[in-house]
This record gives sequence, C-alpha cells and structure tokens, in this order.
Amino acid sequence: MLIFCSDVSTGMSAAEVEKAAVAMDGCDEWTRDMERRGYLRGGAGLRPSEEARTLRVRDEQVLLSDGPFAETRDQIGGFNLLECPTMDAALEAAAGHPWARIGQIEVRPVWEP
Repeated sequence: MLIFCSDVSTGMSAAEVEKAAVAMDGCDEWTRDMERRGYLRGGAGLRPSEEARTLRVRDEQVLLSDGPFAETRDQIGGFNLLECPTMDAALEAAAGHPWARIGQIEVRPVWEP
C-alpha cells in the first residue's frame, strides 16, 4: 500500500499549492502506467483530517473524538493499493508517483488473509 502524507502544520504557500497542483496533474499518467503494468488494485484521496472522527471502544463504551487521533504534523491524504511482485517494484512505483516530489509516500506491505 502506498500511503500519501504531507506536513499540514505550516499551511501551504501559493508556490506550494501550485507545485501540488502540477503534481496532481501527473497522477493520471502514473495511474495509467500502474494499470498497464497490472499493479493498481485501488486507491482514493481522503477528505481533510479536520473532517475525521476517531473511534475507540474502552470498557464497552464508544469514545469519539473529532479529527485524527495521532498528534502529528504529517497527515494521510490518500492511498493506492498496488499488487507488485516485489518490494523493490513497489518502491520503484512509489518513486515514480508525482507526490514523492512534494510530500512523502510510505510503502507498506499488507497482511495476506
């Protein structure tokens, strides 16, 4: 799984917004390449973390909090699920994604059922 993250604590300057928009334009080409290779299994962007709710169950009580639970500047903005033959192939795919140039991408294997 590719997990797309960025630092949301500082707010983006106009130049950073423009750079992000250019990167997003390149996502269509990257997506087509992953589909052509047979890697892409799914993915989506996520709504802003301010719209999130965090749920925990403690002592049979459901506890809800507004926003993300993690105390971090880096927030997850989206994901892609790839099925690659090796970790090296997944890393190569992630390095080719436009977001790697302006944010960071965590590449994490998923548990097989």
